[in-house]
Amino acid sequence: MTTTPTYRQDDVEALLSKMALERGKLIQAAEGLRGDDADRVPVDAVGEEQWTAKEQLAHLMEMERGYIAWCRAGLAESGVDVSNVRGIAVGIPIEDAPEHSVRELLDELIGERERTNHFIRSLLPEQFSNTAVTPGFGELTVMQYLRSFYRHDRQHTAQIEGRQSDYRPNFASGVEPNQRQMRIDQVAGRQGTGS
Repeated sequence: MTTTPTYRQDDVEALLSKMALERGKLIQAAEGLRGDDADRVPVDAVGEEQWTAKEQLAHLMEMERGYIAWCRAGLAESGVDVSNVRGIAVGIPIEDAPEHSVRELLDELIGERERTNHFIRSLLPEQFSNTAVTPGFGELTVMQYLRSFYRHDRQHTAQIEGRQSDYRPNFASGVEPNQRQMRIDQVAGRQGTGS
C-alpha cells in the first residue's frame, strides 16, 4: 500500500513560483516568433510535436482546463476515476488556433492561468493530497496534476524554440499517446455526427 504524500504551504508557494517561471519563459518564446513561424509545422516531428506554435498554445489552455476539472473531481471524492471528466470548453480550441494571432492566444492563456492561480490559492494544503485516477497517468495527487503545468509549459517552450525538451510526461503505459492524431479523430467524429 502506498502512502499519499502530505503537502505544506511552502509546497504550494513553490508550485506557484515554478508555474510563473515556466509560463513566463513560454510567453517570451511565443512573443519572439516572427513572420509565419507560429503557423509552421516542425520538420520531421511526430505526434504532438507536429502542432504549430499556435496549436500548442491552444493545447495548453485545453490541458489546463482538463486537469483543473480532474483536480476538482478529486477534491470532491479522493481516488475518483476521472476518465470521463472533461474541462469546460475553451474560447479557442486547437482546431481554431490558426485563425487567431499569437497575442490573442497568449491573452487567453494569461487569463486561464489567473483563474488557475485563484483556484490553487483557494485550497488548503491538505487538499493537495487528494487523488484522481486516469488511465494515462494512474493515480496522482492534486499537487502532482498541478505540477505537470510547469513541466508541460517547459516542454512546449522547447518545441516553440525548435529544440528538444528535457521533459517527457510519465505516462502509465510508458508511451506517450499521439494526442494530435487523437484530436484529429475527435474533430472528425464531431463533424461526422453533426455536433
